[in-house]
Amino acid sequence: MTSTTLAGSAPRRVTLLVTRVGGQNLSLIGALAVVLALFGLLNDNYLSWNNVQVIGQAVTITGLLAVVQTVVIICGGLDISVGSQAGLASVVSAMAFTSAGSNALLGMGAAVGVGVLVGVLNGVVIVYGRVNATIATLAGLAAYKGVAQLISNGRAQGYVLNDSVFIFLGRGKIAGLPVMIWILVLVATAVHVLLKYTDIGRNIYAIGGNDTAARLAGIRINKYLVAVYGLIGAVAAVAGILLTARTGSGQPVSGSEGLELKAITAAALGGCALRGGKGGIGGTLLAVALLGALENGLTGQNINAFWQNVAQGSLLVVAVVIQQRRSGERAVGLPA
Repeated sequence: MTSTTLAGSAPRRVTLLVTRVGGQNLSLIGALAVVLALFGLLNDNYLSWNNVQVIGQAVTITGLLAVVQTVVIICGGLDISVGSQAGLASVVSAMAFTSAGSNALLGMGAAVGVGVLVGVLNGVVIVYGRVNATIATLAGLAAYKGVAQLISNGRAQGYVLNDSVFIFLGRGKIAGLPVMIWILVLVATAVHVLLKYTDIGRNIYAIGGNDTAARLAGIRINKYLVAVYGLIGAVAAVAGILLTARTGSGQPVSGSEGLELKAITAAALGGCALRGGKGGIGGTLLAVALLGALENGLTGQNINAFWQNVAQGSLLVVAVVIQQRRSGERAVGLPA
């Protein structure tokens, strides 16, 4: 092979890599590498296996919510109430567990049932009430948080760390990895397969890309939207159960407040177009890992936790600005 051939094949390989992995994902991988290298130099324990597991467990709940947030954004919607749904499910799982004589499966089943119920309720309000998704789920954010506080009197409920099932979920390991991480991997894989390799997934992309064309193609948009919000409720309930298992009790607000911002930020950073029709689970998980690594590193350097909120908000703005520039849409208030 001549030097000219080798020189010509190199750009093609780079192009192929960018096409397969995606420019957005490569950017996230690069940013994650920089964060890991920077904090690894500042803290000798940052890249230790134990700390990597700590980061993984810390981002699991956010990751679950970000995965389903990705689905609803692809579908052209949004759910700001996912954090409150997780908090409500956390309380329900602990209270049902205690009321049923320490029956973990009943507690978890009750939480998932409530999660699906509130998720479907969001979908029904949006679809059949014809309410904007942002407004409907913003109302849900307040309402579900209020319900969780009412039934719990605003306090943590129950104690689940005397139960082997909750202990296994919150602190157990499989093949050296925490169970919580395996649950995230399992849910993310299932959703990825659903989106990429099934007719349901293709229809979800079609609805977000052009709902009028999707309707003319015979896709039953209303049922899809209600089902997607129901899926969000179910996965948010799983996140709430893990929150209960991790903290040892049902948490109406603590641990779930602010999760909606993290989930939306991760989805946007991962490449989801907020107008719908574009995005993927791989990019979202990379963004979740980046946010988790950044938060852990800042905490390890004793940097004020309030700055972490500043960083999350800034990253969300940056992600949306990049999307606007790539889409070629006219900026608001500027001449065409």
